[in-house]
Amino acid sequence: MGDVKLSRRRFFEKLTPTGGGVRIEPVEPLFPENSLQADDQHFSQQFTLQGGLDPYQGPWTQAEATHLLRRTTFGVKYAHVQQLLALGSADAAVDAILTVSATVPDPPINNYNNLNAVPPAIDPNVPLGQTWINAPYNVEFEGARIESWRGWWLDRMIEGEANIQEKMTLFWHNHFATQTDAVFRGKAAYLHNQMLRRNALGNFRTFVKEVTLDPLMLVFLNGYLNNLIAPDENYARELQELFTVGKDSPVTYTEDDVVAAARVLTGWTFNNNEEVVFVPQLHDQGFKVFSSFYGNAIIQGSTNGSAELDALINMILQKEEVSLYICRKIYRFFVYYNIDQDVEANVIVPMAQIFRDNNYEIKPVMEALLKSEHFFDAVNKGCMIKNPLDLLVGLLRNFNLSLPEPTLYDNYSIRLGINFFCGALQMLPGSPPNVAGWSAYRQLPTYYRNWISADTIRNRNLIADIMAFAGADVGPEKLIINHIAFAAQFPNPGDPNALIDDTLAILYPMPISLIKKFYLKSILLSGQASDHYWTDAWNAFLNNPTDPMAVQTVWFRLATMHKYIMNLAEYQLS
Repeated sequence: MGDVKLSRRRFFEKLTPTGGGVRIEPVEPLFPENSLQADDQHFSQQFTLQGGLDPYQGPWTQAEATHLLRRTTFGVKYAHVQQLLALGSADAAVDAILTVSATVPDPPINNYNNLNAVPPAIDPNVPLGQTWINAPYNVEFEGARIESWRGWWLDRMIEGEANIQEKMTLFWHNHFATQTDAVFRGKAAYLHNQMLRRNALGNFRTFVKEVTLDPLMLVFLNGYLNNLIAPDENYARELQELFTVGKDSPVTYTEDDVVAAARVLTGWTFNNNEEVVFVPQLHDQGFKVFSSFYGNAIIQGSTNGSAELDALINMILQKEEVSLYICRKIYRFFVYYNIDQDVEANVIVPMAQIFRDNNYEIKPVMEALLKSEHFFDAVNKGCMIKNPLDLLVGLLRNFNLSLPEPTLYDNYSIRLGINFFCGALQMLPGSPPNVAGWSAYRQLPTYYRNWISADTIRNRNLIADIMAFAGADVGPEKLIINHIAFAAQFPNPGDPNALIDDTLAILYPMPISLIKKFYLKSILLSGQASDHYWTDAWNAFLNNPTDPMAVQTVWFRLATMHKYIMNLAEYQLS
């Protein structure tokens, strides 16, 4: 996956388009007719390479539907693919993906009381099964409440419908990055996440103001300490450097702008009930003068902190750099990390124009990108290394798994364990490494390759191995892939060729070689030559699903095949 090799994306980029696209001709099959055949229809279709933001006019097939789901949700569920295909077009599918429920999910609850601990760990202010979000601060249980919230968000990711809600929330969590453990307040973590999801497709101007006055952010970047007597420039700097303007342009804001913005932001703090309040006596009421980058703007001093904050945000958003910077971040998260001159001119610039023309509404930008010719380009499929949540949550969703919860504490423990694995893979929700977010979305030149190391690739494969064969114990239950149920959802699981194709369409973002497909088929056939060795085994199971021998025969072959698929490099790609 490194630059020393010709990656799949770079291979496509080296092709020279002719007649509006590149035609990949069918190849002669490597195996006889009774073995696997080349997917002639796939390899002979027209690919449009390096398209722009013009609307996608190509075919609406399973390949396009799975690509859309991989980039906008966590993993691909077969039922969601069928749901999007039934809509009949990419436009309708993207409309569905961008339609998120306005219903606020039930808040996290106390599922962390542990009677078996020595001494028992019992939250004195929150009964078991009741929400803790309005409970008074309790340093002894804030850690458990944070983990309860993390598990609550994990559930939202796993059980989410075919829409962009959770992926968009994660994007903004990475953009307006905070470290939950550094603040150590469960309620603040929950309210911050609610704020992210509420604004995820809303107005960026409103979003920035809400983030600025968000309790978690006020503590994390010292905003609540910023006052007339002891000004703190931490948030004012990150507001411009990381959250709005960025540092992509050679001409940008100055240190004096950071100082002036910090003065605008003085006076916001907490009262005795831990509510965010503005205290005029702590606010710098003098004139704030900004540099020529902001047109030498002046924000008049006053006792109205909200009005001054509005003026600051409006001044910043007048800069074209803001729309370009945000659109580049969206592109790197949802499409690909490399933004060359063509992408900048044909995708980023028109996206940014849409952003500004729509008064910084986020949804029109996402709609233009996801409906674009560029998004569905062959060059942009399978070119992204899955982040750990895409891998782990995606695995559960690929195989239609829900988390068992025999008791409330089992509910807490299994989610704690999954989030522990997320941390081992370097992406624990709520804990990006710093205020700049995860390095895979910002660090030149490696970007997504930062997810893969000798340590993390071992853990990635270990998770797949455990889920395929051993499973994870959850109280009296076990979390393990139901290999037979996964195969049974497809139209013709008794045909080994159709089963392999249907399985790969869900689990891989691109076709694989005939040699690899031939090996997968050999697993289903137990090394025999004829298709009927799998067909007979499957039919024997269907005719007698309580026969342990019949069940074990198909289960073991499917488990072996699925494990092999998940251990190949292609499974790490999106």
